Amino acid sequence: MNRDTIIGFVLIALVLIGFSWYNQPSAEQIEAQRKEDSIAAVMRDNAEKKQKAEAAAKEAKVEAAKGDTTALFYSALNGSEEDIVLKNQKVELTLSTKGGTMTKAVIKNFTDKNGNKDVTLFDKQDQRMNFLLSGKQDNIITQDLYFTPSNVSDSTVTMTAQASDGGSIVLDYLLGPDHLLHFSLTANGLGGMFAPTYKEMDIEWNGHSRQQEKGFYFENRYTALFYKEAQNGSTDNLSETEDKTKTIEETLDWVAFRNQFFSAALISKDNFAGGSTLASVQDPKESGYLKQFDAKLRTAFDPTGQKPSEFEMYIGPNDFRLIQAVEKQSLFGKDLDLEQLVNLGWWLFRLINRWFTLYVFDWLASWGFSMGIVLILITLLLKAITFPMVKKSYMSSAKMRVLKPKLDEATKQYDKPEDQMKKQQAMMQLYSQYGVSPLSGCLPMLIQMPIWIAMFWFVPNAIQLRGQSFLWMEDLATYDPIISWNSHIWGIGDHLSLSCLLFCGSNILYSWFTMRQQKDQMVGAQAEQMKYMQYMMYLMPLMFFFMFNDYSSGLNFYYFISLFFSSIIMWTLRKTTNDEKLLAILEARFKENKNNPKKKTGGLAARLEAMQKQAEELQKQRMNQKK
Repeated sequence: MNRDTIIGFVLIALVLIGFSWYNQPSAEQIEAQRKEDSIAAVMRDNAEKKQKAEAAAKEAKVEAAKGDTTALFYSALNGSEEDIVLKNQKVELTLSTKGGTMTKAVIKNFTDKNGNKDVTLFDKQDQRMNFLLSGKQDNIITQDLYFTPSNVSDSTVTMTAQASDGGSIVLDYLLGPDHLLHFSLTANGLGGMFAPTYKEMDIEWNGHSRQQEKGFYFENRYTALFYKEAQNGSTDNLSETEDKTKTIEETLDWVAFRNQFFSAALISKDNFAGGSTLASVQDPKESGYLKQFDAKLRTAFDPTGQKPSEFEMYIGPNDFRLIQAVEKQSLFGKDLDLEQLVNLGWWLFRLINRWFTLYVFDWLASWGFSMGIVLILITLLLKAITFPMVKKSYMSSAKMRVLKPKLDEATKQYDKPEDQMKKQQAMMQLYSQYGVSPLSGCLPMLIQMPIWIAMFWFVPNAIQLRGQSFLWMEDLATYDPIISWNSHIWGIGDHLSLSCLLFCGSNILYSWFTMRQQKDQMVGAQAEQMKYMQYMMYLMPLMFFFMFNDYSSGLNFYYFISLFFSSIIMWTLRKTTNDEKLLAILEARFKENKNNPKKKTGGLAARLEAMQKQAEELQKQRMNQKK
């Protein structure tokens, strides 16, 4: 492995560290947040008081309306709350007759972080959906109304709020065979209470995202409010690391409250109109929640009741293949692209994960292997695919190593600082004569980098790893502590992850192999520069420790196995390379080139040589100008 390969690994480190810092608040932000805690606490208290006051005023208004026998929905303002449960083998959804909407969602066949059989995505205290209809005189707020259930079965229910004039608000629900809930809202016989130009209704959807996994900070990185624009089809999300409120001017296909592994997505057949307001607010670690999500939306509404306002909700795991299958059950005929809820990385890495990693992962998992074995097999497959490039990179480095004595001899007269350009030219000329390109190992490294980074995105979002144990790791989707403590230490957290320590240890081992190889091929100033590169390479594992200690054990285990096998490959190549035979091959090539003086240096080496000559000419011109 040559210097360019090392630079490639340093670039990988910088990209990963940069991503980590991008997804975490900076020290300045943390300090600023601490300074603002008291102000935020006061503001929070004021907001809570305001909400309580508004709720009290609203309750008083509702109570007053209950006594007003002339109110349009007088009878619907009085009643008793009853729960209706829709269920199949995948989900269990609870709807309340008070408000007519869903109050609880349980996703089956997934254990929660406490070991319970199913995952409760939200319940009554976490989630609220409210439809608001603005009449000419009275406003209809569904959360204030009691609905009468009918047509009740495990998959269907009709909720009706009766008006005094014979009209009604009807919510029809149909639960599909998997994770998709179809429902609609229709206003029957109420056309006279709305203005002729009234064509849209408002929707308020609030959700409190529960902490579902053991690692609060790691899960929080992958928890966000997502939305898809209807016109250009792009999917985006609010910041995962800070409080954010945003008004979206484009029409939207859907809005989703997404945890690391589970999501609830609200889809509108007629889209959500431009001007939707979305908000995300962070929750403290001890609260048991991650974020508070709020969505204020508008969609088409027909006051005549001839056309219902239709919706669908996906409530389930962030499983790429599952979401693809469930999306086909949609009745809206739109390309929802809900699989974007599975975060496979930025565009290049997403392409790699979408069209390579997913297929390989599904194929290996179909054989019934445990997820830990699947990660090992993926590693071995990637090593096999990239081995020709790795070998090419190594052989380039080995050629420079066996040529080092000749390089020392050819460049020994260029020891002065002002002769460094000539020294580089002499080295390039010698490399050219022996048919060696010092940058031939750079391209293979650049090809491997996207794969390495793609796995950085894929593994933490693979729900198949959730709850899966392997060796000492109880759950591949979260960290594996060997030591834990109660207080939070900056940069480390409250534990030491064994898989992270192994990853960092294998990184040190691989760096040691690399440094030994590099030591025998550097000449002159390069050798001095290599000392600083060595410090960087040995500091990288330390930087990775602070970065990955809180990450999933599956990701750390993959990097540990990857670097471990890389070290074995480097050791094997070193042991099986005969330096004397390699030098003899280079000498034969040197004689061949010497006997063919018309043969010119080509490719990248020729361009570098030309650039060096231009730089030397420019330096001479500057020296002459100074004289």
